[in-house]
Order: sequence, then C-alpha cells, then structure tokens
Amino acid sequence: MDFQKLLLDVGKALSRDDIKALAFLCTDLLGRNPNSVESASDLFSRLEDQDRLSSEKPHLLKELLLTIQRHRLVRELRLSDLATTSLISPYRKLLYYLSEEITDDLLREVKFLLNKALPRRKLEDNVTTLEVFMEMEHLDVISDTNLDTLENIFQSVCPMLNGEIRRYKAQQVPNTNLIAQEMSRPRSSSFPSQTSTSLPRTGSIEMQAFPPLAICPMNSSKTSVDLFHGGDECEALAQNLSSLHTEARRCASLEEVKHYALEYSSSQENTNSSGKQTSQTTNTHTEGLGTYPMTSAKRGICLIINNYNFSESRVELKKREGTMIDEKCLQEVFEWLGFEVQTHRDCGKRQILSLVSELSRRDHSQMDCFVCCVLSHGLEGAVYGVDGQEVKLRQLTDPFDGLNCPSLAEKPKLFFIQACQGSVEQRAVYIEADSGAPSRICSDAVRARDSIPSKADVLLGMATVPLFVSYRDKTNGAWFIQSLCQNLVQMVPRECDLVSIMTKVNADVSKKNAGSYKQMPQPSFSLRKKVVFPVPKSSPPNLRPELQVCSHNK
Repeated sequence: MDFQKLLLDVGKALSRDDIKALAFLCTDLLGRNPNSVESASDLFSRLEDQDRLSSEKPHLLKELLLTIQRHRLVRELRLSDLATTSLISPYRKLLYYLSEEITDDLLREVKFLLNKALPRRKLEDNVTTLEVFMEMEHLDVISDTNLDTLENIFQSVCPMLNGEIRRYKAQQVPNTNLIAQEMSRPRSSSFPSQTSTSLPRTGSIEMQAFPPLAICPMNSSKTSVDLFHGGDECEALAQNLSSLHTEARRCASLEEVKHYALEYSSSQENTNSSGKQTSQTTNTHTEGLGTYPMTSAKRGICLIINNYNFSESRVELKKREGTMIDEKCLQEVFEWLGFEVQTHRDCGKRQILSLVSELSRRDHSQMDCFVCCVLSHGLEGAVYGVDGQEVKLRQLTDPFDGLNCPSLAEKPKLFFIQACQGSVEQRAVYIEADSGAPSRICSDAVRARDSIPSKADVLLGMATVPLFVSYRDKTNGAWFIQSLCQNLVQMVPRECDLVSIMTKVNADVSKKNAGSYKQMPQPSFSLRKKVVFPVPKSSPPNLRPELQVCSHNK
C-alpha cells in the first residue's frame, strides 16, 4: 500500500481524542506544544518533516497505534509484522496510561487538589487529563524525574495508580547509575528546546558496570526511591549491579530487580573457597519477566458457572454434591482480590455460550484481566450444560482472545475448569468424581492439543493431568478448587505470581489420596508475563479449617 495512502487511512480511522493522544505521545519527538497539532495529517506531516516517519521507517506509526490500544487497526493495515520499537518516551507512555485510567469523577478530584497549583482556567470542566498533565509540566510541577506531586495526588484519589509510577521509576533509575546522580540529566518538557540532549528511548534498560561487592540484604517493603536513592544498603546495591547486568537490565519492575539481587546474594553465599560456584547456584532465570499491569480500580470480571442439578439432562448425570462449597469459596476469594463476581447456576449449553458471548462484547479497557470458573460434569475436551449438551473448551476461551475481545488484548485471561474429561472405575461412595456414569469416576484430562492455549495471555487450569481422576468431596468441595482458593489466600499477600501459586496447588493436591488413587492438576498457559495480584487491603476470607490444603481425604 502507498505510504501516504496508509497515513490517510489511519487519519480517517482515528477520533479527535486519538489524534490528541498521538500528538501528546510525540511531544518530545516534535519539540513543540502538542496542542498546536490540528489533525492527523498535520501530525504525520510534521513527523515526516523531521524524518521520524517514512515508508522506510514506519515503525513509529505501529508503536503509536499500539500505545493507544488500536490493535485492530494495526492488523487491518498489516502493520503487525513490523518490528516493535521504543521510539516514544516511557514518560509520555506513563502519562498517557494514567490519563486512560482516570475517570471523569477522579479527574474532578485531581483538579480540586491542583486548585492552588494551576491557573483556574486550566482546571475547567472541558480540560482533559492530558491537558492537565501538560500544564503541570509547563509549570514544572511534574517532569520525567519528578513525579512526587502526582504521586501525592493519586495517594488521595486512586492509590493503585502509584504502582505504575513506581514501575516507571524502577525502569528509569538505571539510566542514572542507580544512585542520586541525576544533576546533569535533562528534564523532559512539554516545550523542549531544539538543543536539548535526547533521553534514551529504548525499551531495555542499560546499566553501568560497578565493581562487585557484597550485595545488600533486600527489604521487600522498600520503594524504588528508598531502594535507589538512600541509605548504605541501597548504595551497596547500586555498586553491585554489574553481576546482575544481563538479567536486571530486562526487569520490568522493582520487584524483579529485588528478585535478581536476592538470587545473586544467595549465589555469593554458596560460592566455595576456590571461587567456583557450586551447582546449587546455577541461575535458571536467563531473562527477566515483566508483570501484567494490575492498577485499575476494578481488577476485572470473574464469571462463575456452577452446574449442580442435571435432572433434565438428556445424558444420565448425577447432581454435583459439594459444588456449592466451591462456588462460595471462589466468590469470596475473587471478590477479596477485587473482581466483580458474576455467578450463574445450572446453565444449559445455550445459556453458557450466551454468557460468554455477552461478556466478550463488553468493554474491559478499564479492567486488568478476566477470570472464568466452570464447575460441571464433562467429557473429553468439553464440559456439559445441565441439558446434557456439550460445550467445547475452545468455545469458552476463544471469544476472549485479542481478535474477538480487543479490550482484553495483552491482558491475562484465566480459566479454571473443574469438570471430568473421561472416566475410569469409581473408587468410593463418599468421594465423588464429576462423571456422568453412576458407577464410574472420571478423568478431568483433555488431549494436550485441546488444553494448551493457542493464543497469547491465557491460563487454563485443569483439575488433573490427562487420563487421571479428579475428586470432589460431597461435604468439603473439589480438591482442586479448594486448594486453589486456599493458596490464593495464603500466597497473594506474599506477592507470589499465579504460576507459582498453581505449582503449589499441584503440590498440595498431589499429597491427597482416595484409597490407592491420586490426583495431579495441570495448568497450561500462553502467558507472556507474570500474573501478580495486588495485595488486598481488606482481611482475607475466612475459609473453614477443614478446607486447609495438604490434608488427606477422609
């Protein structure tokens, strides 16, 4: 496609707000007030004049569209195959992201708190969040090296947004040698001079080499400011990052830097007198992993489909005794984690597909992720509706992929399935599996090609590995669901990621037994980052003592 025609098509597809956002993101590239940009063609012409955008260098266009979440437009214009670049200032991206998370009500509160700092005409109702940020920059209230005022404001109106600022700081500090040596670094401004030194615009963080010394003990309660700008402990860390250079430069958060610092410290303690590292200290983390953002006011929607009564089923299926315990625990735990829980009982195939379709069409842009829990009978590769009709697992997961649900693109989609996927000989009466045959227990296994998510950012937690049995206690609920709930309650406050939590579920359930039979859950996923739920401020739900994991079944 002719490049000028491509730019014209992009301009036609963008709203006025989109164009303002693009102009804001390009502030440092254009070197002028973005409010002077009148249209998309005006913006693109200016970028072309400065040799920022051309048919040979279209990468900035893709980065801009991805930043404002226009993924579908990127696909339609066939820009997906272009290499992903980091030409836009991380500071600009941060402010844009924050503006997208601030609702009209929050913006009014922000303006109220800025009443003494900004002119009143800059705080009128028609002034947008980005325009407020621009004025704060113009008056030197905020800059890429000074976000204290913004943090203080967010602490009052929406504390969760400060998590994103902390992550930004953790990424930017290495560019200043990790200690307070920023005096010569130029400040990003709304109206930068043409002679200003450009800041690094790359996605990775380059670190300076320091002579290796004993690394300092890490305190998980420290903030990025505490860690990198104060105290002997922090200065020691700054002087020892040469040994962490390869891994820590890829870190997406302060917590990950801490992780590698701890790992390095441990390896030093295990180094023998000859200076050779023992086999215990082999570093298996070849690359730092990012963390999915969890800063929205609502974590997301948690859909619970709980099928208990199969009396109207065309297939002979028993009532699922004990499933109400699972429903109650899931609801309490995910509400505690900040989710909007929607529970639906005894759903037939048509109702299940309708629920999934309706939720996939909703706007999830102001949410962090999506969770779906299905408690039902099942067969290989599918779950049963209460009418005995089959719902394929992919009919549950595919509607939420990036193509069908753009507002969940690049966000984690989590599915937990407690449903049998086969059958073997039933072992006991009190312990019941989710099978259809009255004298059989069944396997929750699915074929690997059906269970492994084929699209990005999905986790599918199955109750058991292929061809083996999943158990449900009629009194205390399913082993898998109860272990999942218990470990979320125990490990989220320790800031453990979800894959680690699922691994602990595997370990706990594997310790249980039903006579001579065992159960082994199996998560499969296409996650690209770590899923770490923010620690809730409220007390965790009080799960009953008999639901504690690691105990053997009666």
